[in-house]
Amino acid sequence: MAGTRERALDAAVDVLGTDGVRALSHARVDTAAGLPAGSTSNWFRTRRALLAGVVDWIAEGERADFGASDFPVAPGDTGLVDGLCTLIELLTGRYAVRTRARYALFLELSSDAELGPVLRGQRREFERWTEQLVSAAGIPDAPSATRALMALCDGLILHRITVDPELAVRPLIERTVRALKPQL
Repeated sequence: MAGTRERALDAAVDVLGTDGVRALSHARVDTAAGLPAGSTSNWFRTRRALLAGVVDWIAEGERADFGASDFPVAPGDTGLVDGLCTLIELLTGRYAVRTRARYALFLELSSDAELGPVLRGQRREFERWTEQLVSAAGIPDAPSATRALMALCDGLILHRITVDPELAVRPLIERTVRALKPQL
């Protein structure tokens, strides 16, 4: 069973992902986690500390859930397309609440002098991981191709969690990967 800290962080992600940043409070997290009043503030004294904890918790969860070994890509393989489609399906399905929480944090904290750089730093880690997959697929100019694919995937994710949860992403990803690597 998860400890109180982990339960509080999971509940905070749920609050953020369902009701937005403005709904986040220690009391609301305690209630959502089924914890005694004041439990969350024992771990995170201020709302800002709670937000910082959630930023790290989301990144930690995504690194655990989407490790490079889960998305093997070989040169000349369609593994990149399969991996990106799987990733989008998970981020907009099983992990949709966490995805909405991450986007809410980006919108709220992007200009925050302390937490904005932390969010962007974690994004850069994900970019490096994606660039490794793009390179493994044999796509030339991996940094530029990675930016293009990630922009497409961000748009598809946002579209699926806000407008059309059933949007077929495979044709769009296949077309983009083909354009980046014509021999696929």
